[in-house]
Amino acid sequence: MPRNTLAATFGYDAFRPGQEAAIRSVLAGRSTAAIFPTGSGKSLCYQLPALHLPHLTLVVSPLLALMQDQLAFLHRHGIAAASIDSAQSREEAAEVMARARSGELKILMISVERLKNERFRGFIQQVPISLLVVDEAHCISEWGHNFRPDYLKLPDYQRQFGIPQVLLLTATATPAVIADMQKKFAIALEDVVTTGFYRSNLDLAVEAVPGPARLARLVDWLTPRKGEPGIVYVTLQKTAEQVAEVLVRSGLSAAAYHAGMGHEAREALQRRFMAGQVDMIVATIAFGMGIDKSDVRNLVHYDLPKSVENYSQEIGRAGRDGARSGCLVLANRDGLNVLENFVYGDTPERDGILRVLQELRGAVGEGGRWELTLNALSDQSNIRQLPLKTLLVQLELRGIIAPLFAYFAEYRFKYLVEPDALVARFEGERRQFVEALVATSQRARTWSTVDFDRLWSEHQAERARVVKALDFFQERGWIELESKQMTEVYASLRSDWSTDALADELHGYFKRQEASEIGRINAMLDLFASHTCLSQRLAAYFGDHQAPTRCGHCSVCRGQVAHLPEPAALPALEGKDFAALCDAFRQRQHDYDGRDAGAESLTRFLCGIATPIFTRLKARNLPGFAALEDYPYAQVRDWVSRQLDL
Repeated sequence: MPRNTLAATFGYDAFRPGQEAAIRSVLAGRSTAAIFPTGSGKSLCYQLPALHLPHLTLVVSPLLALMQDQLAFLHRHGIAAASIDSAQSREEAAEVMARARSGELKILMISVERLKNERFRGFIQQVPISLLVVDEAHCISEWGHNFRPDYLKLPDYQRQFGIPQVLLLTATATPAVIADMQKKFAIALEDVVTTGFYRSNLDLAVEAVPGPARLARLVDWLTPRKGEPGIVYVTLQKTAEQVAEVLVRSGLSAAAYHAGMGHEAREALQRRFMAGQVDMIVATIAFGMGIDKSDVRNLVHYDLPKSVENYSQEIGRAGRDGARSGCLVLANRDGLNVLENFVYGDTPERDGILRVLQELRGAVGEGGRWELTLNALSDQSNIRQLPLKTLLVQLELRGIIAPLFAYFAEYRFKYLVEPDALVARFEGERRQFVEALVATSQRARTWSTVDFDRLWSEHQAERARVVKALDFFQERGWIELESKQMTEVYASLRSDWSTDALADELHGYFKRQEASEIGRINAMLDLFASHTCLSQRLAAYFGDHQAPTRCGHCSVCRGQVAHLPEPAALPALEGKDFAALCDAFRQRQHDYDGRDAGAESLTRFLCGIATPIFTRLKARNLPGFAALEDYPYAQVRDWVSRQLDL
């Protein structure tokens, strides 16, 4: 049966390694994990079963680009698939929901954040689902390279929506991450399908090149390859622009791609690259996620990748057609500070953690509720939103809070028919309900704001019924509906914890995560400076011990071991004027909230690492901001701590 569908629907003669085993496991009704290298056809492992399963296949995917590329593929093959995403209008999203309800859709793609939306959750509970697919499933593991706290809730969502089985897909799972994924979704070991990480067609080269010499070496390497498709990966947006400009001046077809560009400009550039109208994309790492261009011949890491996992994922975008492709790393230690600063910037200060715990303690008693908006709590605690989500998940895992639901604090609507005409469409008790909704909603010039409290106190109208009615009105074209200010509601499960002790414990957790991430960067440096075969070392990192001990197509096998040059020596920090660099910031912070800036906050200021409070204090405009960005973070922190102790 799967082979017939493979030929008839997808036009393929044979399965790639691992695909058939994963597909048969899913069709047998078992939860499954498929761990294949990038470009090995993981998506088919859900696309084909979806055609045979009785109900909807729900796919959770982390990036819009991933969804769009896969949807285009599905549509080309006549498969009823759609997404609900932030780029859509409300009318488009409503149309997708209607198709899902009617059973027309076979595949629906969403982001994990969509599951926090109360309106979406209400909708999905009305739709039978056969299979939950988690793309980039390594995101569920705290030991993975791209941990996303919201992914931890997916096992709960599976139970809540009564979804009988899951399929996990990833290209970059170490043995520890695989074990974590198995445990969280109760996947049997025999239903974990792996195909190995060795790619015989990728030529892996690492060259030790001092920072200032990289541009010239990049041009030298790419010039003989002129006309071939390629990707150059960089860390910063400004670097993407600068490198692309130099390549164009050197007669190469190149363009920059980064998050600072508008959505339409990025989409247009992606289309030009896919169509062969531009050869080289110089991009920050978001580019390439889900891009299925089979003939990328050249892939260069101009800056160091973030980890071995990122490196593996990124080189996996080369040579998907099986033809020989070159992957080059222009390696030195110059960019290490930038990579490490991303890590240090995500470690909350203990004081910020303490503020969150005090907010929790003050908001509820035992058995009570804690309501929060992520933006406000991020500002209040000076913790970036991603680590703040991680902190909330850690409180869940310790049994201190449990998520109840999330809702939009504000609903407002614009009448597209007259209020009287809206009311007249209903009779009896329903008409009384709609009359109450109309009467209690405060109408400004154009928009009316729903007053849930008044509806409940005066008419005992439950919130869920009101939201459902508003959605129904919008579907019928009677109103235009807007919702905003996502509020998350947690139950407080216990209060037998010490605020200070828990702050210490959680800060310790984040410091361990920080050390783990820094260790990941060092593991990458060790790989690039390896004296043994790069292909073998890379495969072994992911638990694949089947790769040849000497591949014969990497720089080490050619006798070229990379000895990474140290960055140029910087002037000693002891000679810097601490007061001149920090006093303006310290004064502004004290004036703002009466608090003294600690060593961590001052270090972030000096290293130019953005935090929520820096935006409010307009810290970028102060002398000293980013003045020490070229120095290692840990070194600056030690120096700041010594200055504060003087």
